Amino acid sequence: MSLPARCFAAALIAAAMVMTSVGAGVTSASDPFYASGHGVAAVANAQPGDVLRTRTVSYRITGVPTAVTAVQIVYRTTDVKGRPTSNVTSVLKPTGPARAGAAVSYQSFYDSLDPEHSPSRSVAGSVSFGGLINNMESVFLIPLLARGYPVIVTDTEGQRANFAAGPEYAYNTIDAIRAAGRVSSTGLSDTTRVALYGYSGGAIATNWAAALAPRYAPDVNRRLVGATSGGLLVAPASNLTYVDGSLGWSGVAVMAIAGLGRSYDIDFRPYLSERGRQLVGSIQRASIADVLFRYPGLRWSDLVLPKYADPRSVQPFVDVANRINLGSQPTPTIPLQVAQALNGWLEGTAGNKPSIDSGDGVMIAGDVRSLLRQYCASGNRSVQYIEYPVLSHSIAALPAEAEAIKFIEDRFAGRKPLSTCGNIAPGNSLAPLVGTGK
Repeated sequence: MSLPARCFAAALIAAAMVMTSVGAGVTSASDPFYASGHGVAAVANAQPGDVLRTRTVSYRITGVPTAVTAVQIVYRTTDVKGRPTSNVTSVLKPTGPARAGAAVSYQSFYDSLDPEHSPSRSVAGSVSFGGLINNMESVFLIPLLARGYPVIVTDTEGQRANFAAGPEYAYNTIDAIRAAGRVSSTGLSDTTRVALYGYSGGAIATNWAAALAPRYAPDVNRRLVGATSGGLLVAPASNLTYVDGSLGWSGVAVMAIAGLGRSYDIDFRPYLSERGRQLVGSIQRASIADVLFRYPGLRWSDLVLPKYADPRSVQPFVDVANRINLGSQPTPTIPLQVAQALNGWLEGTAGNKPSIDSGDGVMIAGDVRSLLRQYCASGNRSVQYIEYPVLSHSIAALPAEAEAIKFIEDRFAGRKPLSTCGNIAPGNSLAPLVGTGK
């Protein structure tokens, strides 16, 4: 989940002006790199992280080339159901001297149901409304490049845009790190140390990668120096309750139904009302920018048949919600930093719902606290938690960036990680959702 467009109004206006001047740009439908870089046979015969195709392009912002070179890689990875698939990552190279043996894996918050909105498309010059988020994220990428870090920017949702499928975000992220180290032109190797960084939707990829790397890719986990994130989604079923009926974020529920149905091959249509079917059908290629503040007051009960007004009565939803609950996943073994805002009222989300309490408008502070306390209790004491009481999800991205850069610099400098394990307040239950349906 990403930053509301209203907090980037000036950037959107500027980007729209550029988009008007440069035209529609190149889409992956007409780009041979995407058209021929994902052969079924090649993927079936490859191992996770194997490189299938590469090219070098100029890193473009809203279609305009910059001095930064990007090495784009098609590589083999794994989807959320454990099947081999291919994906794309882009390694941005600093224009000056690169940090020896160091890189940052930056996970974007592009949050879309359309592959055309993926970061690699924007890097290569494609311009679209949904892809504007990638271009706005240059404000997070440029400071890293200026410090000499090569930056790995992956299409974390894969080439089907499997929105909200946390495990797949992780596999895509982890295998991108493998692939980047196997292409000599990136300047990286299989010993390059890597820091993970992402906010909001990027935090999903960051924290799932940190949790799954020890089991899925011990070779990559040994190279990770730490993970920093903010605005983290922990237990999606709780977030559904939190944003239900909200002013700005309620439309995310529609995207989640579409994305999780696509990712896990679930047909939710038998549970949906006529309006629910219409809405889910209409956003199959939508970006987060298309739904924010578009459906004020929308509720789950508006989307489903009356007998499914309680989400727990939809067993496929219960099953998938439990599968993407970070609280049920292993504890990361690397140092962690997580920032969380508390003032959801600024973005039109009430903070007075039972068992939810305060959040930032879309993410729930109590869930984040419980997850980090769980990590501390299970042996990872290198956990730093930062709260912003008066900020909301959108606004907190900028102060979180400053904390993230400091965290990254400290990890590569070998400084001792900060720990707040003894000072994290109790939070909400992260117990699995119990279904009431048959």
